[in-house]
Amino acid sequence: MDVLHPRCAGLDVHKKTVVAAVRLVEHGKVKVEVRTFETTTAGLIALAEWLASHGVTSVAMEATGVYWKPVWHILSEAGDFELVLANAQHVKAVPGRKRDVSDAVWLSDLQAHGLIQGSFVPPQEVGELRSLMRTRKQLVRERTSHVQRIQKTLEEANIKLDSAISDILGQSGRAMLEAIIAGQRNPKRLAALAHARIQASPETLAKALDGRPTKVHRLLLRVHLDQIDHIDHSIAVIDQSVDAHLGSFRTAIELVATVPGMGPISTPAVLGETGIDMSRFPSEGQFLSWACMVPRNDESAGKRRSSRMRKGGTWLKTTMVQCAWAAVRKGNSRFAALFARLKPKSGARRAICAVAAEMLRIIYHMLKDGTCYEEHHVEQRQATRQEEANRLLRRLARLGFTAEIKPVPSPVG
Repeated sequence: MDVLHPRCAGLDVHKKTVVAAVRLVEHGKVKVEVRTFETTTAGLIALAEWLASHGVTSVAMEATGVYWKPVWHILSEAGDFELVLANAQHVKAVPGRKRDVSDAVWLSDLQAHGLIQGSFVPPQEVGELRSLMRTRKQLVRERTSHVQRIQKTLEEANIKLDSAISDILGQSGRAMLEAIIAGQRNPKRLAALAHARIQASPETLAKALDGRPTKVHRLLLRVHLDQIDHIDHSIAVIDQSVDAHLGSFRTAIELVATVPGMGPISTPAVLGETGIDMSRFPSEGQFLSWACMVPRNDESAGKRRSSRMRKGGTWLKTTMVQCAWAAVRKGNSRFAALFARLKPKSGARRAICAVAAEMLRIIYHMLKDGTCYEEHHVEQRQATRQEEANRLLRRLARLGFTAEIKPVPSPVG
């Protein structure tokens, strides 16, 4: 096998140390040298100097948690190296000889022969936007969990507030919760705090608020409300920072936001995962495969064993599925028609994943070509009576039955 990188290195990155294996080909002979460095800034600078002293031109490392990021950044700044980030699943060594040194040497061997396909490492501005939007999503999840804990605490106190009003943290719900925490137990006085727009009647609210909250219940409600307020403040700070980071993304965000289902929060979240430079993906198929939004190709002995989407791309995949649900609710659109066509035979879960993949495909071409989204209204054709009858006959035939059908005469008068 041809050697593409005669002077390369493989790095086995850990939290505290980095095991580096330099592989040099000189006069037809392979020389391997291994050293271990600390992951402190001084240690990583020493690693860069050691690699440069051996004339290393290409460095490969595994994507290990977040530990690879400082190694990548310092090597990018300290030397003129070709850095390659490897997917750990793609570079597994032969089992039975798993050691840090052997892992580093194995990576250097693979990189020397050009057998490592580099993963996407976003530019700094894309990486910063990605970190902000991921943190925001985690905060939203934490906020939701605190709301659920409030509902659980109210249930323990036999207060059915969430069955009477839709949002227990809205204006009316928050006022009632604050009154309960302050010690108010009269259900009529609590119900009187409801806004005039609340649909539930005062009698219904009074019955729902007639509970037995204890001192511990009021304490827990106070703790969860304070946590929600703190999270809301943190989300507002992140939103301000995101707005400040959108300078080079403005045009792309305006384009992508025109796609049905893409909102002001989901659009920067998606662009933070994909970036705005689509030139690194030669085709839409490779882009969707990188996003783990295509069926798995798993075939053996002529049989298709599995077509489930492979694991990976969790942040992007979950966001696109949420956007797809919003898109299919917009009637007379291509996404609603696609979902309606696939749902009967594939189920709602696979159908919504197909819609999410279609949305991502459209976003790929919009970013690559700089084009705007154009809606092609699709008339959802209803099956005729004869087509529906033929479908039912075919289904009976598959079950082993035959039947003859006759039209029912329409009633007179």
